[in-house]
Amino acid sequence: MGPVTDSSHAAGPARGQAARGQAGPVLGTGGPRSEGTRRAILDAARATFAGRGYEQTTIRAVAAQAGVDASMVMRYFGSKAGLFTAAVTMDLDIPDLRSVPVGDRGDLLVRLFVTRWEHPVHGDEMIAMLRAGVTSEIVAEQFQSVLSQLVTEPIAALGDERAAERGTLIAAQLLGLGLCRYILQFEPLASMSADDVVAAVGPSVQRYLTQPDLTQPDLTQPDPTEPDPTKPAGGLPG
Repeated sequence: MGPVTDSSHAAGPARGQAARGQAGPVLGTGGPRSEGTRRAILDAARATFAGRGYEQTTIRAVAAQAGVDASMVMRYFGSKAGLFTAAVTMDLDIPDLRSVPVGDRGDLLVRLFVTRWEHPVHGDEMIAMLRAGVTSEIVAEQFQSVLSQLVTEPIAALGDERAAERGTLIAAQLLGLGLCRYILQFEPLASMSADDVVAAVGPSVQRYLTQPDLTQPDLTQPDPTEPDPTKPAGGLPG
């Protein structure tokens, strides 16, 4: 996933681990000498999945575009679902939640996903994975593993014993956002600026990150059904 910034707003110093597609080895099996072949396969897979969609893409088609035998694709990635996941996640950065203040971590995670979804080159890849995960059980399992790396593992790195529970709730929040904003394109959500989306959704994710008991309401927030004690009765200005 690209850096946690957009054109107008920085998300702080967190960058996560180096992008797998740049500084580290690309996903798949094999030694260092096979990395060029794996990268060629992943580049071909990205183009093919983008052009044909998940269901219509075949291992043979990817292999032909990469100039390798289909058996080599299977050797490195095991299955079409494994190839798909590796292709759309090869540039992901894992966020380091410890690098930002506690109160900024919810915003960081939301901006991380929004930035990736709106990336001019790689944005369609995560959207394609979301689409495919809805219809393919195999891709859904792969997607769960990706979300664990992006959300649950960074929370666990904080020493939180409830990282799995918190991570699942945050993933549900973020996937719902992605589905409604980028696929179903619900308005006015689809037309909101990235900063407005982060401002609106970030507090919910922050609650999942920090509230001790997730089954209870957040008592630190005012109850909207109760009158505001700072305002005169009737809502008239003082």
